[in-house]
Amino acid sequence: MIILDRFEENTAVLETADGMLNVSRCLLPPEAAEGDVLRLTPDGYVVDNEQTQLRREKILSRIRNLKKQS
Repeated sequence: MIILDRFEENTAVLETADGMLNVSRCLLPPEAAEGDVLRLTPDGYVVDNEQTQLRREKILSRIRNLKKQS
């Protein structure tokens, strides 16, 4: 899984299974946002909207559970 961690000027910082990877921001689709799950295809990076949504829902669920415990 590749996750768009952040942008640093014209560089995108990606989190991969092998660690962090810096790529040119222009290699990502214009709609890519921090936290998106990306897939590398023969045509380049694409946003995996389904996996991004599942990941966001999982994170929100964890936050709700933590709030219940406090």
